[in-house]
Amino acid sequence: MQEKKPKVAIVHDWLVGYAGGDRVVDCMHHIFPDAPIYTLVYDRDNMPAWFRDYDIRTTYIQKLPFATKIYRSLLPWMPAAFEALDLSEYDLVLSSCSSCSKGVITRPDAVHICYCHTPTRYVWDFYYTYRANANWLVRRVMPRQMHKLRVWDKCAADRVDYFIANSHYIAQRIKKYYRRDADVIYPCVHINEEPLLPKEDFYLTVGRLTWYKRVDLAVAACTRLGKKLVVIGGGGELSKLKAMAGPTVEFLGGGLSDAEVRGYYLRAKAFLFPGEEDFGITPVEAQSAGTPVLAFGRGGACESVLDGRTGLFFHEQTVDAVAGCIRRFEAEGVACTAEQIRDHSRSFSEARFEQQLKDYCMQRYRDWQAELRACSRRGLVPGPGETTPNGGNQV
Repeated sequence: MQEKKPKVAIVHDWLVGYAGGDRVVDCMHHIFPDAPIYTLVYDRDNMPAWFRDYDIRTTYIQKLPFATKIYRSLLPWMPAAFEALDLSEYDLVLSSCSSCSKGVITRPDAVHICYCHTPTRYVWDFYYTYRANANWLVRRVMPRQMHKLRVWDKCAADRVDYFIANSHYIAQRIKKYYRRDADVIYPCVHINEEPLLPKEDFYLTVGRLTWYKRVDLAVAACTRLGKKLVVIGGGGELSKLKAMAGPTVEFLGGGLSDAEVRGYYLRAKAFLFPGEEDFGITPVEAQSAGTPVLAFGRGGACESVLDGRTGLFFHEQTVDAVAGCIRRFEAEGVACTAEQIRDHSRSFSEARFEQQLKDYCMQRYRDWQAELRACSRRGLVPGPGETTPNGGNQV
């Protein structure tokens, strides 16, 4: 077999809004501009205009009425939809996965690299929490479906040749649920290079208003302390949060432009991050604006925020803990200046991510080709993870 430039396909769970995982896919396409993007469903009107120039190919789920709105409720049908994608013409398949996209089927001599944002949360460790927060119909149906989905999800993980995790926290979870090692490449974050601004007397939180983000803790703590809090984002928790908020909490919704959001990042005295995230893009965005982060000390925030230097941690998801962290910040501050906080954020830049991911993929492709040549001489085909051992080290 002659070594050649691989024909690449990118696979992503869904493209319905430009969030952290979609930014990763965008960077993947910058690395491999000729690669088509396969995905469950694509909401053309809710993605950036430049995606219209990409070759995006959807599953048959796209043809269902309101598919881009109800896709999450179609979880039991996702495995079959991804398995139906014909990727037999590709030498290298790069999946971006937090759900089912890793389950695509590739040729025996093709290499599949999965950039894993998380093992499927509602199937594994967050199952009981998701079920408790779901409506009565979902709570009734979930137990019957989850055993089959867990079996399929583990089988899908076995099809992956190499795992990349977006943090060491996620690498540990991949090891726990899939029994696979993973290398770590931190995801891409757009670094705010606008001039730093004087900090104003308000706290900030940005993101989708869903229950697991725990924005309620930030709202309750700032209401109790009488501190101004600006909340940017929309979601199902908005009405509940408004009902519990005091007069010092301001909700701006999710319709702000990127420039407007950057302005709030630049002016905020600190960013509140009370949720447990796989990595967490927004704390890095805040730090790129020279803004300290007050974060729950679990999950990916522990890898992007330097405790005492670029932010402070609290260690319980309670209103008392968040309020105590705010008081400590106002009394002590953090050790780093705004410029030093921004310098730290540059280690998570898009350029860094693209170079590391490209180098990783091409090296793994060369490893795979070398192993295939060796196996062909022995009349064998390598299985998942049977080439160069993954050490779980950060790239």
